[in-house]
This record gives sequence, C-alpha cells and structure tokens, in this order.
Amino acid sequence: MSAPTFSAPIPDFSAWSVDVQARTERCLEGLLPAVVGTDALGRLHEGMRYAVLGGGKRVRPLLAHAAGELTGASPQALDRAGCAVELIHAYSLVHDDMPCMDNDVLRRGKPTVHVAYGEAMAMLVGDALQALAFKALVSAGPMGVEPQALMRMTDELADAAGSIGMAGGQAIDLTAVGETLTRASLEDMHQRKTGAMLRASVRLGAWCGASLGEADQRQLDAYCAAIGLAFQVVDDVLDVQADSATLGKTAGKDAEHNKPTYVSLLGLAGAQDLAQTLRGQAHAALSGFGTRGSRLAELADLIVLRRS
Repeated sequence: MSAPTFSAPIPDFSAWSVDVQARTERCLEGLLPAVVGTDALGRLHEGMRYAVLGGGKRVRPLLAHAAGELTGASPQALDRAGCAVELIHAYSLVHDDMPCMDNDVLRRGKPTVHVAYGEAMAMLVGDALQALAFKALVSAGPMGVEPQALMRMTDELADAAGSIGMAGGQAIDLTAVGETLTRASLEDMHQRKTGAMLRASVRLGAWCGASLGEADQRQLDAYCAAIGLAFQVVDDVLDVQADSATLGKTAGKDAEHNKPTYVSLLGLAGAQDLAQTLRGQAHAALSGFGTRGSRLAELADLIVLRRS
C-alpha cells in the first residue's frame, strides 16, 4: 500500500510547534522545584532544572499535543501529559550519560549532569525527575481528564518507562555492545528503548480527550510503531553523519563503542532508505484521520528529516 500524499504543510505548523515548545517550557518551569539556598537540597533542585530547562526539541510534548487534537483534549491537560513524558525522557538522558552507562560528557551542547554536579547527585537528579513525571501526569486530572483515563495513562507511562519498555531496551543495549544483532532483535531493542516513550507520548495525548474507537486506536498505534523506529534509525544515521556541535552531544560514539546500529547492520544508504520507508508507513497509518492527522504527519516528517 502506497503512502497517501498529504498537502503542503499547513501554514501555521511552525508557529504551532513554537507555541507548544514554549508552553512546555513554562509548564516544566512551574513543575520543577525552585532552588532555595545552596545546601544539598538546593543543589539537587538546581541539577533537576539544569537537566530539563532551556534545551531539547520537545518532540514528545509535540506528539502529545498533536495526538490530543484528534480527541479534542484541553491544551492544559496536554501540557501536563507532555511534561510527564518529557520529564521521563530527561531523567533517562541523565542516567544514560553516566560513566556506568554511555559515559558521555556532552548533552544539548553543555556538560552532562554528572560532569556538572557529580555522579551521585546526577543519579538522584534522575530519580527525582522520574518521580516528578508521575506527579505531573496526575495533575492532568483537574484539567478535564477522566479518572479512568488517568489510570490508563499512568499504567501506560509506567510500562513505557519500565522493564518492558525503555529500561528494558537500555538493558538489552548494554549487553549488546560488541555483538551482532539480527534486524528483528535490533528492532525489538529500539521499540523498547526509544519507541515505547514515543508511543506513550501519542497515547497519553490522545487519551486526554474523547475515547477513540478500536480502529482509530490501531491506526494510531501503527503510526507510533513507525515513528518510534524511525527516530532511532535517524539517530543512528546522524551519529555517523553529523558533528558534535550540530548534535549537541558526542558524535561517533556508537562506532567507537562497537554498538549494533541500523547503519552497522544495513549500511548508511540502507538505513536512510529505511527511515524514508518508515516515514511513508507513518503517513499511511494516519490516512483514516484525514486532515485531523496533519500535525502528526508533519511530526513524522520532522523526525525523519531532522539534522540533529
């Protein structure tokens, strides 16, 4: 089945994305604890804000807001859902960068949290951000999210972040260094490590509003599967093609650490072709939504065509 052809991006997409990013930044600013004093607690709160604010593409909140447009969710509820997934994402980066994991010193163009604050404090920063994510999600209740939907969202976020999702994918990744994985094994790892949280972003956003029918939910999940994998394929390509200044993190780490990637498995051209195929699959999955799926389609384009 060929992917449907969407019309040119709607004129206000750029303005919409800037607005969502600004809303997310303000919401995160309000959710994160203020820095009071220079004691240990003040240092912890400072590290949390350092890890989260003033950087990042905010792809996950953008996905949450775009999915919420399908179900008529309130922007205020979507702010909280988007911040919840962004806080989980931020915590995962703090821990991933530590010496016991990827041992990286650069993130979003500045020293990683463990470099700036020490390893022990970085561990606690990540722990605290994970806890704050669930507090942020619960706060969507007063914004119009039904209690049953909120329970479903909490369950989804926990699964996406936990052993069957992101943490499990990271565990597989750590043990796969120096190994040759099959394409199926590589896909399984990345659908957990990266895809699970992207899927949660879309699902949480959609579930903030009216219920979707089974057919619509299947379409949305097919879209999530495509973009979840595409995001990692493009990451693998950029690790080879881009420099550290462009990425805001250390380039070439995958090859240096002999990690299995889509580039090592398929070659650079093969990985690029796969990203485009997945982009087409994401668009095709949205066909039943018509113009209501335009923002999600444009975000699929953003994920595949990004340069950092």
